[in-house]
Parts: sequence; C-alpha cells; structure tokens
Amino acid sequence: MEKFGEYIRRIEIESLWSGKKHIVWDLERSVNILSGVNGVGKSTILKKVVARLVRGMKEGGEAGPDVKLTFEPADAVTVRFDVIHSFDRPLVHGSVLEKLADARVVTELDRQLYLLQRRYLDYQVNVGNRMIAMLTSGDPQAREKAQEAALARVQFQDMVDDLFSETGKKIVRSSNEIQLEQFGEMLSPYKLSSGEKQMLVILLTVLVEDRLPYVLFMDEPEISLHVEWQQKLIGLIQQLNPNVQIILTTHSPAMIMNGWMDAVTEVTDITQEPAE
Repeated sequence: MEKFGEYIRRIEIESLWSGKKHIVWDLERSVNILSGVNGVGKSTILKKVVARLVRGMKEGGEAGPDVKLTFEPADAVTVRFDVIHSFDRPLVHGSVLEKLADARVVTELDRQLYLLQRRYLDYQVNVGNRMIAMLTSGDPQAREKAQEAALARVQFQDMVDDLFSETGKKIVRSSNEIQLEQFGEMLSPYKLSSGEKQMLVILLTVLVEDRLPYVLFMDEPEISLHVEWQQKLIGLIQQLNPNVQIILTTHSPAMIMNGWMDAVTEVTDITQEPAE
C-alpha cells in the first residue's frame, strides 16, 4: 500500500522548456503562491507536478524522471491531491457529455460540480458513519466529538450563504445534494454565474477532503472571482481544511493582501541554469 505524505516539501524539475531551465522550489507546509510575468512558466510547473503525481499513483506508472518530489515524511511515496480548473470553457467533446449523461453539464466548471456531487454524497456517508460509531462507543465525550465531525459541513454551508447573500441565494440544508434556493425558488448549481460556480467548486472540493492532509493545486483561481472573494479565498480554504497545503499561481494582488506576502515565490527565484 502506498504511504501518503502530509505535504510536498520540495519540487525539483529538470529540463523545464527542453532542458534550458531547472526548477528547485522549497515549499511551506500551508500556503505557497507562485508569481511571475506571463510566459515565465508558472502554469507549466503546476502541470508537470500534477502529471508526476497522476503517473505515480497509477499502477505500474512511471514517476517521470524530469520531476522529483520530496514529501513529508520522507518515506512517503505520494500525497492526496486535488486540482481546481478555473477556466470555464465549454465542453466541446460529445463523448464527455455522453459519459456524464447530464445535459446541464456544458462547461468545465459544470463538469467539476457534477463530479463533486458524488464526492459530497460519499463525504456525508463517511461523516454519518463516524458519528454513529462515536455515539455507540460509550465514550462520555462522544456527543461533543460527533458534533465536531459535523461542523465542517455546517461551516461550508454558512460560508456559501454569506458569499451569495447579496443575490439572495442560500444552500438548501435539507438536501443531500448541492441545491440552492433564491427568493423561495429552487436553483440548480449549474445555473450560477461563472464566479459563483468557481467559488462553490473550490469550497466543495476542500470540504470533501474531510480535513485530511491534501495538496490543493490552483492555477490563477482569481479568474471570475470578485476582488472581495479573492481576498477571502485562502482564509476560507484553511478554515474548511486546516491540514491542506495550497499551491497556486496568481497575477492578482488581492490574493495576497490578507497577510500572504511572505508566501509568494517568484519563478525567477527558483530557476537555475543547467550545469555545463
């Protein structure tokens, strides 16, 4: 069985752009923000790391000699991870829609919401099972522990209600799926604006991580988000999962305004020329 690490300590990439640049990036446990001008390689770095993790988790897959990841603890061989795709492009492949079997799923954010609905249901089942186990364990603190297990879901619902309050939207708390209500009428999450979908995708992804150690990759998550939401984003993520490691790229000053300046790394600062 593969041993999961808590986070990524170091990223080393050989031959970024056909061997002309090497990357060595020492990461923080919590928040890591990669910055730089367009074309310097921010997105390429994230894509290579994610591809390395995907290959490494496939049975018999090659780890990829050009990307080396160091985990904490050192004997871990991979990490749990999620990837947020912020660009709300239309899904153009008919086979994708046929596989999802839902005519409402027409954009990339729709696809992510569709897949997250299943993870959300599984998450609720897991939390429910834990609560039953606690309440039947005879532990005198079982009720308090069970309430704590359910806290994250309520916290998520409160966050969404607060963020969407200006337009009168609220999470339907009695529903096992993600549904919203607006002025007394039911509203499908697929009918939300791109910014609302994006925020919902991010927060729902973090919620279903169930407070386990995860690495969350986000490439320019500020796309479609209001400036106030950009400022709040990192803090909201950390509230839902205090054990998450965030690795993101951004061009937005608002993303780092709430105390994250020290978490910013310029691509040029982690780039090395190859040895002669």
